[in-house]
Amino acid sequence: MDSSPVEIHQRIVEFIDSGRSFAVALVLKAEGSTPRKAAVKAVIDQAGKIHGTIGGGAIEAETQQRGSESCRTGRPVVFEMALHGSDRSAEAPICGGMMRVLVDPTAAKDRASYAQLADAIRQRQRGVMLTSVRTGAITEVTAQWFSAESIPAEAPFPGADKIHSCLARETPQLFAEPGGDASPTLQVLVEPVIPKPLLVIAGGGHIGQALALQANLVGFDVTVVDDRSEFTDASLFPEGTTTLCGDIPKHIADLSSGSDTYVVLVTRGHKLDAETLEACIHAPVAYVGMIGSKRKVSLIRENFIETSLASAEEFDRVFSPIGLDIGAVTVPEIAASITAELIAVRRKGIAHKPSITAEPT
Repeated sequence: MDSSPVEIHQRIVEFIDSGRSFAVALVLKAEGSTPRKAAVKAVIDQAGKIHGTIGGGAIEAETQQRGSESCRTGRPVVFEMALHGSDRSAEAPICGGMMRVLVDPTAAKDRASYAQLADAIRQRQRGVMLTSVRTGAITEVTAQWFSAESIPAEAPFPGADKIHSCLARETPQLFAEPGGDASPTLQVLVEPVIPKPLLVIAGGGHIGQALALQANLVGFDVTVVDDRSEFTDASLFPEGTTTLCGDIPKHIADLSSGSDTYVVLVTRGHKLDAETLEACIHAPVAYVGMIGSKRKVSLIRENFIETSLASAEEFDRVFSPIGLDIGAVTVPEIAASITAELIAVRRKGIAHKPSITAEPT
């Protein structure tokens, strides 16, 4: 099953290039309690087989049936399903919400936009996809991709301000332009494409493994680096984790770039932590954190300043000791404290407030 955004958009491009008949299923709107939210996509072939999911159950079965029919007719269709069944033994879904779904068999004409979107996700670039649905005697669908930097001042409906607002909020939104009879003749789904922040973990030991698991759950792409092959075994980490075995400081130096990159140093010893910190302390990243006791951090800080590897101000931007102070003791608790700190930096922009300024004792 296609699960990631890049996979589903790449699958769309592959279907287009193969010449096979298919339809893109897109959730335009989801209100209340629903199995999936707006902007979720799936691909349905002429036989009704679905690649990806828009939530399963009755809504997916209806979408598959309409997708198969749209492949035969070549006509897009928009439908809604209320999930308000009153009895768990009945056939009607009982989630309690409403979903509006577009089934579009004309996506081939917009190949360039889908390919650009897939490439943007792979290259960790921000942007928006505008899916416009104009209803009338026939329903017409257009998909347009804009990188964050290329959104024109005179952007199409709903306009540049609202498009930028959706991008800033990282939330898809459906906009409707009423027709003469007050029913919408134009609906535009603004779908922000926001790359997941990248967490690079130096050290695949117990804390690195626990942190990879928790960071994956809260939306980070995770790369783990270690110089021991037994600690870069993919089976130790969540599905989708990238593992690299080799020279840790060198790998960290290569990976430490980008304002959405977070670096955590939890190697097997203070010497390797210090060498790895040297490789990334000046990198233009969102976060560098190093595990260690107050004494360890104070000693490394003194060494970096005395040898001009970093100024006091530069070193004090490093989050160390690492993690929010929640009294963590166990490995999962330490990983939770680090994950919480990553979230606070990402969502609130907190800066490190060093508690270590004195000479070590």
